[in-house]
Amino acid sequence: MELTARKLLTVVTEAALEDTLVREIEALGARGYTITDARGKGGHGKCDATWAPHANIRLEVLCGADTALAICAALRERYSDNYSMVMYVGDVDVLRPEKF
Repeated sequence: MELTARKLLTVVTEAALEDTLVREIEALGARGYTITDARGKGGHGKCDATWAPHANIRLEVLCGADTALAICAALRERYSDNYSMVMYVGDVDVLRPEKF
């Protein structure tokens, strides 16, 4: 079994951005993504996601390093000043690298 290095980009942000972010990341080279509801506490206080306008999502993308950096740069430039958004990138090893 052979593993291949990829990046896992995670974006935690306001659910209102979901459709826009999906279009953005696909245009920047993401071949797929996973979105889940997110709850927690951070710099903007506690978010329990019980009221839709204040809900958060976690968007995850497995991709190459160049794609992860391009997505981070674009989202930071376009959204981080006006929306609560946390992004982080980690190293992962994947099977079937052609999917990512």
